[in-house]
Amino acid sequence: MDIFKLFFNHDQRLDKLAKRNANKTPEEVEATLADFMKPDPTYSKFYITGTRLEEEKFGLDTLNKGSHIINQLGDVFSDRTIYTSTGSFENLSKALSATDIGGVMVIASEEPTIDFETLRIDEESNIGHKKEGLSNILKSGAYVMYKEQAHDGFDLHLLSMENIYPSLFDAFQPLVEEDFRFFSINSKRMGSERHFYFETWTLDRPPHGAEEVFTETVL
Repeated sequence: MDIFKLFFNHDQRLDKLAKRNANKTPEEVEATLADFMKPDPTYSKFYITGTRLEEEKFGLDTLNKGSHIINQLGDVFSDRTIYTSTGSFENLSKALSATDIGGVMVIASEEPTIDFETLRIDEESNIGHKKEGLSNILKSGAYVMYKEQAHDGFDLHLLSMENIYPSLFDAFQPLVEEDFRFFSINSKRMGSERHFYFETWTLDRPPHGAEEVFTETVL
């Protein structure tokens, strides 16, 4: 059985932390206060993963419907091009095949001007320390996707200033059937690794924050 999980986290603060310096000039202090009074730009973050339950295989690409998920996700971006360090792609599956673990894909209407290597992560890292670079890309209206290490394959980490959750929901819901169970999960309510892998111990009574999506579920 495929257990497919879409984690979401909205209203994440985008701006980089203010420079900490006790010797700021009056002009810098005034600028800092002005920035403080502005609304913080926010973004949405999605983590796309899954478990092949009987075999206890963890990773989006371990699922029987892994290729179908990727195709459905690619359709969400059909009006954009996927840019990577190795070139540009119209097809998400091809972009993923050309991207190593830790690599980044920028999904945009026009080619971005960035150094992909400055945004790369490694297996021991995460996207948090890339905040300043990510901020500039997201503010341009592009989406950013990372191919992240899973126990037995890879997962996908997707960021966007636009809340594209409805589009993702609509893309994945048609895959639901007896052997494919889809859970929509509020990341803010899943605070531990045990919760992250809830399907291994409490599948039919998921913790608060994890809602199963059925064929008749509506937003």
